[in-house]
Amino acid sequence: MALPFLNNQSKRLDQIMAIDLGARTTKAVHLQRRGEGLNFLGYVLQDAPAYEKGVSPELLGEHLAAINQALGGRTKQVVLAVGVGDSMVRHAELPMVPVADMRMMLKLNAKNYLQQDLPDHVFDCYVMPLRPGTKLEASKTGQKCTVLVGSAKKQSIDNLQTAARNAGLTAEQIVPGLIGPPNAFEATKQDIFTKEVIALVDIGFKHSSISILLNGELTLSRVVGLGGDRLTSGVAEALGVGYAEAEGIKVGLPDEVQSTMVTLLAPLGRELRASIDFFEHQQDKPVTQVFVSGGSARSDYIIQILQTELMIPCVSWNPTTALNMALPPQQMGEVEQIAPQLAVAIGAALAAL
Repeated sequence: MALPFLNNQSKRLDQIMAIDLGARTTKAVHLQRRGEGLNFLGYVLQDAPAYEKGVSPELLGEHLAAINQALGGRTKQVVLAVGVGDSMVRHAELPMVPVADMRMMLKLNAKNYLQQDLPDHVFDCYVMPLRPGTKLEASKTGQKCTVLVGSAKKQSIDNLQTAARNAGLTAEQIVPGLIGPPNAFEATKQDIFTKEVIALVDIGFKHSSISILLNGELTLSRVVGLGGDRLTSGVAEALGVGYAEAEGIKVGLPDEVQSTMVTLLAPLGRELRASIDFFEHQQDKPVTQVFVSGGSARSDYIIQILQTELMIPCVSWNPTTALNMALPPQQMGEVEQIAPQLAVAIGAALAAL
């Protein structure tokens, strides 16, 4: 699943760099096709530029160039993942027409299909496959089909293309970050992906996302305006320490801040639980497991608190396990610890490969 707002691919790529443009930390990976498998050649985590409001394409281009250099500068092909706060993924019912026509229909009249005016946005569509056992005729009532729609502001996409060119890179695709975790999870845990009802929760800096998968189909997705920044700021305030120190404490979570973290995570837990309840009511199927990614997933105690809030087994997961490790020696010892932060970047790379 790609949902590319921009797609310049004219042939199958043998390698790709994928960059997850987070609000605080930029995460990047370099993957190379090798036979039927994929080699994991390197990763980078760097502080993001002031990306929230109006960072210039020139500054962002310098940042992308620095990321490429840190990865060894071995490829010019890049996929850029737009953060969940700057893009949207939503289900819609659309006429059964070519995808190019769907994109034009949404551009001209988004409110009719998405119940929201989205002027100056770009769109892409992914036609949802029929579930096993569903007859084609039954799904074509009124000649409509269920479509996953991605959208982002055109100016943002234009700025990303300009930044990539300024960095000497070729933007092969620009995709919504929300599709990263499902793509990476499918490659990593294919049996669970295809046979179970699970939720993927990605805890970002400013936002968290939840994607509920029913037998391999993305059935519900939602973005919540709560993330790791709220947790770190709360720990800093409770202990009277600086932000950087609180970030380290958050991952280790000594006993004296555990009760604080329970309080801080409760609003996120309620929002996620509401999404799960809505899905279970609509589909009459229970979510059996929750898989958590993002920087906060490095903390076992945060996972435990979420499990208590959601009343469903919660675990962190490693999106690198489906890849052949070909990392530099210094990264081999660190990758397992930081792997939950790479889910979006790895999933974006898989969409292009």
